[in-house]
Amino acid sequence: MKLYDSFGPNPRALRMFLHEKGIDFPKVSLDLLAAENRRPPYIDRNPNGQMPALELDDGRLLAETAAIFEYLEEKYPHPPLVGRTPEERAETRMWQRRIELKITEHLYNGFRFAEGLELFRTRMRCLPDAAAGLKAIARDNLAWLDPLLRDKQFIVGDRFTMADIILYAALDFGATVGQPLDPALTNVGSWRERIAKRPSAAASLHPTSAALGMNG
Repeated sequence: MKLYDSFGPNPRALRMFLHEKGIDFPKVSLDLLAAENRRPPYIDRNPNGQMPALELDDGRLLAETAAIFEYLEEKYPHPPLVGRTPEERAETRMWQRRIELKITEHLYNGFRFAEGLELFRTRMRCLPDAAAGLKAIARDNLAWLDPLLRDKQFIVGDRFTMADIILYAALDFGATVGQPLDPALTNVGSWRERIAKRPSAAASLHPTSAALGMNG
């Protein structure tokens, strides 16, 4: 298998996942700033152009981060980052879906339509007037999440899962692009500090991000 990698929160999330699993694959790095992921030959394989992507041994390409997580969980079930039982897997998927629909997608589009506008305006339809509202929705839903993390070590109770990885990568990125975490959200803040101490958090940083003064 082969990983198509770059800087950015979703590629970082996959690198965290791989580190937690203790697995690695050959990597092909694409330059997002130069839109290398938005033109052939990459766009011929992945018409959405998003990153990361995983090329399977039979040549097929998986290009949705959660789908890649699910595939790798089946191939390498230990340690479990989705779940060991149908009940655990369903609970993880429920929280992963909530995190993405309520928080991370709004955070990312808030960036794309504001700080990232010059980078994204030729790559997708951007709505600059919506940026502030999208960022506010992400903040509102982080405030919704905060009391739910009281007395919980991780998003899914006492299990570290892909839901934690997805949210951590997003919040770490957001803090560098004008969307810092509200310090009043003490439960989310404590959770974030716990995740930051995991070796995978540091191991997943990308050199381009460091050069730009960004995480991801």
